Amino acid sequence: MLDIKDFSVFENQPSFDFKGFLIKILSYWKWFLLSVVVALMIAYQVNIRKEKIYGIETLISVKEETNPLFTSSTNLVFNWGGASDQMQTISTTLQSRSHNELVVDKLQFYIDYLVQGEYNLVDAYGAVPFHFDIDEKQGQVAGNLIGIKFITENEYEIRIPFERTSVSLIHYSDNSYSNTSVVEGEFVKKYKVGQKVSLPFLNWTLQINDNPGLYKGNEYFVRFNDFDGTVANYRNINVKTDDKGSSIITLGMQGTNKARMVDYLNSTVNMLIKRQLDSKNQFATNTINFIDSTLVAMESQLKQTGDELKSFRKDKNIYDVEEGGAAKFSDKILNFDVEKDAVKRKIAYYNSLRSYLRNSVDYSKLPAPSVAGIEDPNIAVNVSKLIALSTQRSEMAYAVKSEKIFRDFDNQMEAVKNVLLENITTAKTSLDYDLAMVESKMNEAESKIKRLPDDQQELIKIKRKYDLNDNIYSTFLQKRSEADIVKAANLSDIHFIDSAKDIGGGLIGPKTGVNYILALFIGFLLPLLVIVVIFFINNTIQNPDDISKLTSIPLIGIVGVNTDNNDLAVFEKPKSALSESFRAIRSSLQFLYKKSNVAGAKTLMITSSVSGEGKTFCSINIATVFALSGKKTVIVGLDLRKPKLFEEFNLSNTSGVVNYLIKQKSLDEIVNHTSVPFLDVIFSGPIPPNPSELIMSDGMKELIEELKTKYDYIILDTPPVGLVADSLELAQYCDVTLYMVRQNFTKKEMITLLNNRVNRGELHNTSIILNGFENKAKYGGGYGYGYGYGSGNYSSGYHEGEKKKSIIDRIGRKKS
Repeated sequence: MLDIKDFSVFENQPSFDFKGFLIKILSYWKWFLLSVVVALMIAYQVNIRKEKIYGIETLISVKEETNPLFTSSTNLVFNWGGASDQMQTISTTLQSRSHNELVVDKLQFYIDYLVQGEYNLVDAYGAVPFHFDIDEKQGQVAGNLIGIKFITENEYEIRIPFERTSVSLIHYSDNSYSNTSVVEGEFVKKYKVGQKVSLPFLNWTLQINDNPGLYKGNEYFVRFNDFDGTVANYRNINVKTDDKGSSIITLGMQGTNKARMVDYLNSTVNMLIKRQLDSKNQFATNTINFIDSTLVAMESQLKQTGDELKSFRKDKNIYDVEEGGAAKFSDKILNFDVEKDAVKRKIAYYNSLRSYLRNSVDYSKLPAPSVAGIEDPNIAVNVSKLIALSTQRSEMAYAVKSEKIFRDFDNQMEAVKNVLLENITTAKTSLDYDLAMVESKMNEAESKIKRLPDDQQELIKIKRKYDLNDNIYSTFLQKRSEADIVKAANLSDIHFIDSAKDIGGGLIGPKTGVNYILALFIGFLLPLLVIVVIFFINNTIQNPDDISKLTSIPLIGIVGVNTDNNDLAVFEKPKSALSESFRAIRSSLQFLYKKSNVAGAKTLMITSSVSGEGKTFCSINIATVFALSGKKTVIVGLDLRKPKLFEEFNLSNTSGVVNYLIKQKSLDEIVNHTSVPFLDVIFSGPIPPNPSELIMSDGMKELIEELKTKYDYIILDTPPVGLVADSLELAQYCDVTLYMVRQNFTKKEMITLLNNRVNRGELHNTSIILNGFENKAKYGGGYGYGYGYGSGNYSSGYHEGEKKKSIIDRIGRKKS
């Protein structure tokens, strides 16, 4: 099991022992091996469950096709923006929402066709033997998996599991949603093939495809998805253009079903061709619509003037009237009328165009100037360009979110519009002059006509209206015919080079090798990250090096972990490595006493930063090693607030130091003899309300003085110096102070606190003991500090062999 005892934090270290850290990491190779094995197993499961990913492509070319019937005499201009502009327009259109909505709706790709695979449901589009004719105006259950099982070739069963009493319905006619109530549980019903299904949550007719194969007894699944969500998925089609400016575009898709991708790629290109051709014909379509509306009015006028002429001829000798000179004037005035009408139609078109340009923002419906007989190339080209720009901007509104692109389009259209307005002003000035000249000639002719007889004047008047209307009608018919011919002869600029087709292959995933490499990487990385995180967040003392780097106070002993339930470790197993560590501490203490010239009875205070660092355990065993050497030793329990010493000896804490300090009992009455020869113990007694005041009293001094007359070694088991000040008051009675530090328990900040107390003189002749130490760093042996830790078989000749405890025993001890 991973143990944070094996790592020390880098902080406050002048250098980083990379080799040591690496050895520590490698010592947990089992964790790395387990992590890698688990990661590889996950990668294997992922690989076998992943559906195969295929790639399908199609190639199209963009070449500006000139209308074969377009000549200089054909006054209709068509332009979709030029080849370079078309490449950008096509790329944008293919990924636009509006375009993909048309394709998805045509193919009904919002319906999923699924079959049960080895591990999960797989897309079976193109492989199912049926299709649906759905009623788009009626609701279809949205998102639910619908099971379809063919009982016979002509009968199938529908199964729908309803988890709630209400389901959501989608109406594909307008992509709206509604709700309907259902019976919770599984809905099951049988239908005939071709029979209309009319349910509150399902409306379709199932039809069998041509050449369906064997499908009796097979089960399939269908699902109705959100239309907008489906469209969003297909907008990710990959569109690549040649960087060198070629007119070739590559369309690509990736997915699990090749048949679905083939149909979509071919359909999206066909839809693009249709839309591009419709856009290219927009100019002609606008012209035809304008002419058709004009012809309706002209037919009415022509019929009315024809009826007038017929009525006039019925009552008159038309031959005598016409021979009287009316014919000569009629032809002449007709020419003037035609000329005047042509000028006025041009002026009317210019007025209408100027008003349209100033008041509208959509210019895609502009009619061709040729309908008004305008042959000015500047006007025709600019109107065509304005229609193309307006159409392109409308297309891009569904796919492009860049304000800059729209501003560029608006600037271009504004520039073209300004040029057109200037052209209109110039052209109108010229037309106004022409109109004045024609009217002058007409006035002159009309003055001569007034000299003719009334019958001839009336005939000229009627024929004048009839001939003018007939001439205009014929002219518009000719223009419409030209527009129809040009529109029919238009060619799309987009052509297939290679249509999408499943020719086998095309597998691009899943990349199982990459998954295994990734699994190896993650398998090594995860345990490493866990170890490093533990490495850095752990701020406790881990080994002697941590102590030496934080303080100059000497470390005089290292005590291992006591694996037995009995804290009398030295007495119970005097030849154990743990016992040797306490003997080493005894030797160090004797050196300290000698160095301090302490004669007679010797006192030792054992304290720590907080509770739980092993003060009582070490007090008992240090006292035991002195007692086993034949020295009269006493342990005094001075932790008056939280006494624990009596528990280790299974004795009562009814009397002790407190009773002595309040003059209730004598020293002999509070001393307890133990099973260890020469070792006595004095407990703290009942918990007092004022422990600090009792320790500071003169009675404490008297107790220490009296103990020195009877014992060789006096061990004071005191409360934690980091929590209360009692130990500081007892320091004056002690010759040596031992500060307990426990591996993986004592915080490094507590060493700083110890340094401050020593520097202020609150503690004197202080040394440190590292308790609860386990060396699992595996540097090739023990630390070798000489405190009772040997290595290998050499140490086994001196120490008792300890029986290795089972995992259950170790867990039981940890819980206790």
